Amino acid sequence: MSYQVLARKWRPKSFSETAGQEHVLQALINALDNDRLHHAYLFTGTRGVGKTTIARILSKCLNCEKGVSSVPCGECSSCNEIDEGRFIDLIEVDAASRTGVDDMRDLLDNVQYLPSRGRYKIYLIDEVHMLSKSSFAALLKTLEEPPPHVKFLFATTDPQKLPITVLSRCLQFNLKNLSPARIAEHLQFVLGEEKVPFDEGGVWAIGRAADGSMRDALSLTDQAIGHGGGHINEVDVSAMLGTIERRFVVDICQALASQSGATLLSSIAKMAEQSPDYGAAMGDILSVWHQVAILQTVPEALDKGLSHFAELASLAETVSREDVQLFYQICLLGRKDLNLAPDQRSGFEMAMLRALAFRPASNGRSTAVSPVIPEVAPPVKKFDAAEVPVASNQPAQPLTTSIADEVSKIGLQDIQDTPELSIMAESEPEAVEEDNIPSLATRVASDLADNIALDEFTPENWVDVRRQLIIGASLGEVASHCLYLSRQNNELTFMIDDQENSLYDSGHQLSLADALTMYFGQEIKVFINSGLTEAETPRAVDRRETAERHAEAVDMLNQDPSVQRFKQLFDGVLDERSVQPID
Repeated sequence: MSYQVLARKWRPKSFSETAGQEHVLQALINALDNDRLHHAYLFTGTRGVGKTTIARILSKCLNCEKGVSSVPCGECSSCNEIDEGRFIDLIEVDAASRTGVDDMRDLLDNVQYLPSRGRYKIYLIDEVHMLSKSSFAALLKTLEEPPPHVKFLFATTDPQKLPITVLSRCLQFNLKNLSPARIAEHLQFVLGEEKVPFDEGGVWAIGRAADGSMRDALSLTDQAIGHGGGHINEVDVSAMLGTIERRFVVDICQALASQSGATLLSSIAKMAEQSPDYGAAMGDILSVWHQVAILQTVPEALDKGLSHFAELASLAETVSREDVQLFYQICLLGRKDLNLAPDQRSGFEMAMLRALAFRPASNGRSTAVSPVIPEVAPPVKKFDAAEVPVASNQPAQPLTTSIADEVSKIGLQDIQDTPELSIMAESEPEAVEEDNIPSLATRVASDLADNIALDEFTPENWVDVRRQLIIGASLGEVASHCLYLSRQNNELTFMIDDQENSLYDSGHQLSLADALTMYFGQEIKVFINSGLTEAETPRAVDRRETAERHAEAVDMLNQDPSVQRFKQLFDGVLDERSVQPID
């Protein structure tokens, strides 16, 4: 007997053998078992997802000699003839080749006659959207009121092209693309039955390349068996498909996670030896970061059967949520810009280096990879008293603002985004003499001297300590919603408010420990629990003090003689929302 391709040999012969499409199968099974049958069914979906197969199984269920049910016997002459494509009462029509109205009239001329052998005469029209308007017009009346012994089964990949009058006369079932995991699971079953050696990575590569189509997956499996000489492995499948092996993608992602530029370029060089499609490689990297993000947020939603699940779990533990989002966004934009690069490899490398260079601030310091730049003390901008607007009759006081003071509040990385600080940094460089620039060691020692000692650290002064910490935005938000509870040796226990718990992940615990270690000058361990915070958190204190300063500023303006005179002359009202207290 000649060889039969896997896509035909393993075509399902019953609903129980069908992979996926449970939402469609359950509806058909209930209709068959409860004798609630419609006269016209429309199956839609992309190629290879099972439209025609399900239609043929439905034909067997309707014409099985043992009766109408969702489980055809598969042994009677009707079932066997339908499987072999020679059942006289199953009229299969390829609408792509029989589009004319005359072809449709020839079909419909025989509708009135009873079936020759079966219980129903079934018209299965594939790619029904290819019929002409005249053919649809000829079909409509029969489709609306067919004889009781006739069933219409339609299949199409483009239901939008069907007239609404046809759609309204059919029960429509939309078949979904199958997930790579579902395809890989079915392929493993098929290969096991065929006794073909395989590795899991190769099967997953085929599952991803099939793009949701089981028929394409089986065809690719046939091709992979031939390419691999009777067995399937990831290296051969990747070579056959022209894709890169998953290990190269994982190595690149791990290099980004470890912040190692040398490892990153080495991994890219190894991948380049395979002459990859760099756009597809970027897509695979995006897929990895997407899966890592799911694992960090909703771990139960990710299939643990993934061939690289262990690597994903390791990345999820190593990389913070902020970094994952940053990597994804940079790779997404880099993929779009690949065609603008001199060559795709250099564009790919620059995108990866960009992901390595731009990192969120951690403990007040940027983690970007950059050359060492000697530190220079920031210049001080001094304002004359005449330059300061005064809203009261109090004598004006000179105002001195230092960049160093601003840095302690907003963090180093925000300087470039603050126009006022940029102006101050560029103003009067001669005001700073080189001899007066303190050394880094001197400034660190000075900062530590002003810090609260660990032995003096209490829940009452936690607000002051929090204000002195220079930490990134995400960690700062979490820390501001925490209460300090207790200390045992060098272990500090905090509680985060239940209402703000969505902000927190385990990485913040380690980052806060690093920040407090730097602050107290000794190693600190941090434990953060969740609960109801009855006392004021640093964020609550900030909000209260801001409201108090605003109320005080509004009161000062209302009492100012100039403001009062202005309000009397022009019948004006002070817009309290526009008032901003000067710290």
